[in-house]
Amino acid sequence: MVRNHYAVTDPTATTPATTPTASSADDPHRIGLLVGDGIGHEIVPATRRVVDAAVAAAGGPAVEWVPLPLGADAIATHGTPIPHSTLDALADLDAWILGPHDNASYPEPFRSELTPGGRIRKQFDLYANIRPAKVLPGIRAVVPDMDLLIVRENTEGLYADRNMTLGTGEFMPTPDVALAVGVVTRAACERIAHSACRLAARRRRRVTIVHKANVLSMTTGLFRDVCREVAGRYPGLTVDDEHVDAMAAHLVRHGGDYDVVVTENMFGDILSDLAGELAGSLGTAGSINASADKAMAQAAHGAAPDIAGRNRANPTALFLSAAMLLDHLATTGDRPWFSRAAHRIENAVEATIASGVATADLGGQASTAEFTEIVIARTRLR
Repeated sequence: MVRNHYAVTDPTATTPATTPTASSADDPHRIGLLVGDGIGHEIVPATRRVVDAAVAAAGGPAVEWVPLPLGADAIATHGTPIPHSTLDALADLDAWILGPHDNASYPEPFRSELTPGGRIRKQFDLYANIRPAKVLPGIRAVVPDMDLLIVRENTEGLYADRNMTLGTGEFMPTPDVALAVGVVTRAACERIAHSACRLAARRRRRVTIVHKANVLSMTTGLFRDVCREVAGRYPGLTVDDEHVDAMAAHLVRHGGDYDVVVTENMFGDILSDLAGELAGSLGTAGSINASADKAMAQAAHGAAPDIAGRNRANPTALFLSAAMLLDHLATTGDRPWFSRAAHRIENAVEATIASGVATADLGGQASTAEFTEIVIARTRLR
């Protein structure tokens, strides 16, 4: 079995969770499919085909896909970008692939509401956002030896859409004064720290805690201290910490030195985008949002409406996000073929780009369809 780098597991569990309905080689696993907006209409179907090819080549049963409405299409058919029927269906699934959404183009009141992705993350408490930044062969990178994971706490911090049960964490007592509430709790810090430490134990065994405790001493200070307490329970890890501003500079100067970086919500959002660009492009930056029992593959980039429908979109990030999702499923259940399939996808994407086949954003000439066909062919190679 391929070593797993991405699974989020329950820190209180002594053994991995299993899914009895997926434990037989004759039994398909159900995965949700949400196309979303913009280039989602091109890269999500392409990802489905890549996953199908890789799973078949890995000797697993065919995935049972569960298409679900979301985004502008759902507004047209259901009167809302995130229908209740979609949320109900996701509750019965442990994994799904989410295409990008373009909520800025939605009509009001939907434009000002919580985004579809944010609604899903909040509904299912997907507390860990795992974002690798790894240089792929054939891509020019500012930091050519970068290979790290940013483990971002996904439910708290200063983001107004995530830190309140009711209402919002941003408010204006007068038209000229705007306030924001930042939330940091011990429980959330503990579970993200466990995720980071378990991931580091399967990699190079180094954890870097990123905070701003010299200024936000109580909130990010609590984050730093709890992460250190948790890391102390994992023998053999090297643990250090950095202020977020210094960390941004260190990523540029010597980003290849880092292994697993754990941080709070906003810092993680900013640093992961920076790391993705330093590693070559956000167009290659995969990502999953996960809890102990559910996971969502979601590329770090947006819906790119300016190139939607033109067969120019780069599907790499979503392909790699889907591979991360399969790795997660392989570890949290008895599905070894998913790990093999994930490895096939990663190898196929890397080999394709290394051969000089890439979309325009990476300096190549391949269309979305051409790139996809070559990746699919490579997933079938031994």
